[in-house]
Amino acid sequence: MSLSTHTNTNSINSLGFAKAPEETKVVVAMSGGVDSSTVAGLLKEQNYHVIGITLQLYDYGKIGKTSGTCCAGKDIYDAKRVSEQLNIEHHVFNYESLFKEEVIEKFADSYLKGETPIPCVSCNQTVKFRDLFKSAKKLGADALVTGHYVKRLGNLNQSKMYQPVDANRDQSYFLFSTTQEQLDYLRFPLADLPKQETRDLAKKMNLSVADKPDSQDICFVPNGNYKSVIEKLRPESYDPGNIVDLEGKVLGRHNGIINFTIGQRKGIKVGGQEEAIFVIKINPETKDVIVGSRQDLNITKIQVKEINFLCDPKELEGNFFIKVRSTGRLLPCRVSDSATSVTLQAGESGVSPGQACVFYRKDDKGMRVYGGGWIVSTS
Repeated sequence: MSLSTHTNTNSINSLGFAKAPEETKVVVAMSGGVDSSTVAGLLKEQNYHVIGITLQLYDYGKIGKTSGTCCAGKDIYDAKRVSEQLNIEHHVFNYESLFKEEVIEKFADSYLKGETPIPCVSCNQTVKFRDLFKSAKKLGADALVTGHYVKRLGNLNQSKMYQPVDANRDQSYFLFSTTQEQLDYLRFPLADLPKQETRDLAKKMNLSVADKPDSQDICFVPNGNYKSVIEKLRPESYDPGNIVDLEGKVLGRHNGIINFTIGQRKGIKVGGQEEAIFVIKINPETKDVIVGSRQDLNITKIQVKEINFLCDPKELEGNFFIKVRSTGRLLPCRVSDSATSVTLQAGESGVSPGQACVFYRKDDKGMRVYGGGWIVSTS
């Protein structure tokens, strides 16, 4: 099995560098899962100088027994064990304070604003790609390699990001904030593999994590109970308020905006309605939860901020596709005003401020990622 090159044909090695693999130093971000472990194993088989780095992001004593997370305490042990199997250098970097400041605190603040945050994007944007990028550079690595399912095409400079071959494993939505400098330095060897083939490779290499389940929950949210985390950090999120309709009529009371997200139907606890009602909007200033019909959820316009361009900004105008959820479908739209305004060709429901809006367009190499930003408002 050879790695996905996605580089020019004049390079000597599979990662696009004009030197032998044994002269090429790479840092592999090892989470302790099967994907990054397989990447480390493949690179080692090809005689690259591999250094594994695992990040300590949270107080693992609190969640060490929690299964299904991406940063549980067992993951550091698993990454160390795989590194020993492969006989590669391995380091654990303590990024707890950075993670708390850049991810956990912002996650809690976002809910207070009535938003639906995506902490995994914030983590990639900050401690993983920004700070790990710097750490890999300090170690003199030629590239930072991860187990993400996303495709990088191009030369050593001005590379482009595309969806992977296996659309069901596409992680490009979570990586829209990757800068051009970072993308040029990154490598994603699993771009052409389905997940099962990755597991098969791990088994062939006898890696101890070959059958380890995929992570499911947010790493700092034990058992998926994000409300308990936010209650400790921001107790004011449980301040009571009104449940009102679109005309401002009070229909009932609630015990905290933390209990609601845009598009929610269950748990609203308002009786006497002729049809099902949904959360349409959350007003953090008044603590009102605004509800309406399913039709009221439908939006056609999205305002976006803090655009990260993986292209010339002038290119991001006109007809595109967007994703507003990691597992959502590609939505045809028209992009204008320097990518800050998006008009959908057909409506979409359940879109919330705080989510990401990621831009795509198809070319002869596949579905390319042009960048993305954060949703400010919808209408």
